[in-house]
Amino acid sequence: MVLAAVVSIVVALLLPNIYKSTSVFFPTNPQTADPDRLLGNNENKLELGGRAEDLDRAITIGESQPVADFIIRKYNLYNHYGAGTPGDDAADNYVLHEFNSNLNIVHNERDAIELTFMDQDKFLAAKIANSMVEAIDSVNQQLTMENRRKLLGLYSQRYDSLKAGFERSRRQLIAARNRYGIFGFEMQGRYMVKQLIETEAALRKAEASGGDVAGLRRALRGLTKADGGNLINVESYVRGADSLTMFTSRVNNLQTRLIEAQAAYETARLGLTGRVSSVYVVQKAYPATKKTKPVRWLIVVGSVLLTFSLSVVVITLLELYRYNQRQPQGGLS
Repeated sequence: MVLAAVVSIVVALLLPNIYKSTSVFFPTNPQTADPDRLLGNNENKLELGGRAEDLDRAITIGESQPVADFIIRKYNLYNHYGAGTPGDDAADNYVLHEFNSNLNIVHNERDAIELTFMDQDKFLAAKIANSMVEAIDSVNQQLTMENRRKLLGLYSQRYDSLKAGFERSRRQLIAARNRYGIFGFEMQGRYMVKQLIETEAALRKAEASGGDVAGLRRALRGLTKADGGNLINVESYVRGADSLTMFTSRVNNLQTRLIEAQAAYETARLGLTGRVSSVYVVQKAYPATKKTKPVRWLIVVGSVLLTFSLSVVVITLLELYRYNQRQPQGGLS
């Protein structure tokens, strides 16, 4: 027992101190953190996570090998663990095993995730724990990034198509206005009716009093016929009213849709370049102020007690063996 105590004390003193750092965070639903949804609809608020699928997804991402490889390369853990040269199967397996054995990601009773990393360097442990949370956040955002790129392309195509259609319809509307001499339905209609009534009344008076009947007839023809010499006349107005109505309605409709498409495209582009965090970090990882292991007194006490127990067992078996050997051998004479 004394020898066990001495040996265990020496071994316990030679063991390095291990420190752990813990980060606590809540994952969110990636769809509620999508910027184009947030900007497009005020009802889609950024909600705090806690759903089982969000928790499982965050833990799965944190325990995945791509994330582990990223952290291993970022902090050069091959040299830190003394694993050897990257690319060697034995070295890769060793450093990955060491990394996973020091990492612990659990779902606690408050529906949050606790990510803990242990290392001899307390500052490195805190950095790796925080980097792990950032990596989980980044991968979580990437889950919707590809679909958002596809949507951005669709929004761009729709915007270009509507813009081309709007420009084409606008040119057709301008050409129709110049052709029929219609520049404003309401005011132009009132003007022609007023002029037509006044001219016709003047013609009737001239016919009764012997005035300039021929001039008034030419003025009346100019107001009513397309070949009368007037750009604005009733015949062209009637012929072009339906076409102008159709073109105006089409241009207005395309303009409204074009504005909506432009807003949707700009929102989608902002959503693609936006970096809205998909996790709520409740507690960042900080360098530990005291070691986690080894518990040296427990090692010494445990070694002594284990030695005592084994000694009792061995001595008991030995005494039983000796006792049996001392018993006289009985037999028939």
